[in-house]
Amino acid sequence: MAEAKKPATTTSAKTTAAKARTGATPVKASTTKAAAKPTATKPTATKTAATKASKPSVKKAKAPVEKVDMLRMHHLKPAAGAHTPKTRVGRGEGGTRGKTAGRGTKGTGARYQVSPRFEGGQTPIHMRIPKMRGFKSPFKVTYQVVNLSALSELYPKGGQVTKADLVAKGAVRKNELVKILGDGDIAVQLTVVDAEKVSRSARSKIEAAGGSINQD
Repeated sequence: MAEAKKPATTTSAKTTAAKARTGATPVKASTTKAAAKPTATKPTATKTAATKASKPSVKKAKAPVEKVDMLRMHHLKPAAGAHTPKTRVGRGEGGTRGKTAGRGTKGTGARYQVSPRFEGGQTPIHMRIPKMRGFKSPFKVTYQVVNLSALSELYPKGGQVTKADLVAKGAVRKNELVKILGDGDIAVQLTVVDAEKVSRSARSKIEAAGGSINQD
């Protein structure tokens, strides 16, 4: 069976019927509300300025600074950055110095104890250098040597023997120590003035020939 259609009732029809019963004209709600509320005025800038002027200004008191009359031990401290903490390596794989601890992987540089003189397996320096027997004494004293045979040729008529005269005649070097040895014979009188050393045999031969030795 076909269903019976209900008559459509609209809001406009209901509003018309209500007007007919009351006989009054509708008034918009927005207009009534606007008429009932008075207009609100914003506070002026002069009021705000007066309020600010009336409040007293409060300044925060600064903490007193301690004056140092005398420098004491507890006032001393190291400069900023003078003491840097030691880098702890090998403490896990998360850090920059973990796992291999900055040594890389394998090789001589990654080992624990490697001698500084180790040269990678080649012949070390202490084995490459030739060895000489003995040693040179730092206390060795070297003399310029003059024998009696040379003195007899340099002084055929005898006289005084000085280091300056021997240097001038080319027998010894300048500024060196002089020692007279007894090799050869002497027949003239010689006076040795400033020689540092005279051997026992040279002394006996010079004195036997009538000479003398004057050492400083």
